[in-house]
Amino acid sequence: MRVQNKGITMLSKKIISLALVMCLWAGTLAEDPYIFLEWKVEYGNISPLGVPQQGILINGQFPGPMINCTSNNNIVVNVFNHLDEPFLLTWSGVQQRKNSWQDGTLGTMCPIMPGRNYTYKFQVKDQIGSYFYYPTTALHKAAGGMGMLRIQSRDLIPVPFDTPAEEFDVLLGDWYNKNHKALKATLDSGRSIGLPDGIQINGNSGKVSDDNAKRMFTMEAGKTYRYRVCNVGLRTSVNFRFQGHSMKLVEVEGSHTVQNAYDSLDLHVGQCLSVLVTADQEPKDYYLVASSRFSKKKLQAVVTIGYANGKAPASPELPLPPPDNTAGVAWSINQFRSFRWNLTASAARPNPQGSYHYGKINITRTLKLANSRYQVGGKLRFGINGVSHVEGQTPLKLAEYFGLAEKVFQYNLVKDEVPTDKTKVTEAPSVVNATFRNFVEIIFENEENSIQTWHLDGHSFFGVAVEAGKWTPEKRKNYNLLDAVSRHTVQVYPKSWAAVMTTLDNAGMWSLRSMMQERAYLGQQLYFSVLSPERSLRDEYNLPETQQVCGIVQNLPKPAPYV
Repeated sequence: MRVQNKGITMLSKKIISLALVMCLWAGTLAEDPYIFLEWKVEYGNISPLGVPQQGILINGQFPGPMINCTSNNNIVVNVFNHLDEPFLLTWSGVQQRKNSWQDGTLGTMCPIMPGRNYTYKFQVKDQIGSYFYYPTTALHKAAGGMGMLRIQSRDLIPVPFDTPAEEFDVLLGDWYNKNHKALKATLDSGRSIGLPDGIQINGNSGKVSDDNAKRMFTMEAGKTYRYRVCNVGLRTSVNFRFQGHSMKLVEVEGSHTVQNAYDSLDLHVGQCLSVLVTADQEPKDYYLVASSRFSKKKLQAVVTIGYANGKAPASPELPLPPPDNTAGVAWSINQFRSFRWNLTASAARPNPQGSYHYGKINITRTLKLANSRYQVGGKLRFGINGVSHVEGQTPLKLAEYFGLAEKVFQYNLVKDEVPTDKTKVTEAPSVVNATFRNFVEIIFENEENSIQTWHLDGHSFFGVAVEAGKWTPEKRKNYNLLDAVSRHTVQVYPKSWAAVMTTLDNAGMWSLRSMMQERAYLGQQLYFSVLSPERSLRDEYNLPETQQVCGIVQNLPKPAPYV
């Protein structure tokens, strides 16, 4: 009997071992689902502010097609450039794990030349939330070419709110009536493009009691809807609000938040968030209002949100915006502080967001970065710590990968401290060496009179503090080290500072830039070179076989691949 049991045990072990091997083998073959898209980028007529102009359409649409995917999906987008200029798209907020080759910035990729195509291939690895894509070449963003990118949670991951009746996308922001080429020519001549002409909401800009205030979304009484809202403008912060309805904030840039209710929300350039709105009012039309913030020029636009079977028009009495003076800055800072990470909710993975205790990690490096404006030979430039970034013919990542970095750029022109002489500026490609997996603190200092928004590619960071005045080490005692939101943008108010913390654990070449397009174009950006000492596929992908090469590496043999 004992022999029989032993035989059964040995057989069971063999079956279990075989099953494990089969599972591992199957796992190596199994891949996350793919989404295949083909986009045609071309010029077309648009009139976001009611003035006809040349816009950039994707598959005939402005805004462009929405990408609706799920965490860990593989996205394949074949982009055909039918413009008369080189073109690139970036996927703002998508971290491109191990894959800065697909990031869509001029420091990482060769642009798609007119009449050519390029196929982006990337995975939305371990991410959920609301994002958007847009052009990084020239001033193409001023003409369109942008669209929403939704990343849904996987079915097995619980979401901390009930499934909404429907999801609506809102891409809003400032807009210029001038052609994008005219705006670029203005910057190239050394002058500012000035203030925008208006605000558009999904390509529309209506006024109260105006036929242009078209019904954009329809809700059914008693149901709750998710609105994903992104500020895709060039320079202006915006406040948005729903007439007669409050909003429940549920997500900011890929993080579930504590679900506070708001009557209005400030949204700065490049930022996205999600709110829930319940149709609990009289069935009729209501306005969605967007107005400029912290700008000398007061701008406003409305579109209509209607109830199904509701026939009465929207009231002409709009909800008031928050104050726009010094008190308005304090109001906005307090709202920023009210955004809190939902510690018990899961994001892209089953474990709660709060299981990552960022506040207990030792800081290994502090960078203090100050934005500044300069006049160089009578022309306007912007920079960081006395360095104004200049784009070259060879993408920085390609030069580094081919071992030719010293022929294209010099590392660490930007120092970790703000220079005492703030009148000197160096115009050059700007790359900062970063140690792989270091936990860094970045202090953004803004001594100017205009608000700033910063964005970091390839990573998220914790926005632990935003305050007026000057930063000192003593200010660390005011940091939120428990439940600051993990995000990829942060605003810095006039004469103020902001502090963020992040682990630079994504090998590649990553852009840190102003989201104000004029400033980024004229030099207010830099790149972090995050190199893995292992040169291993575990940390970073090789140059893709289909990747375009240009500049000084165009005809060179490829380096030995990572293993």
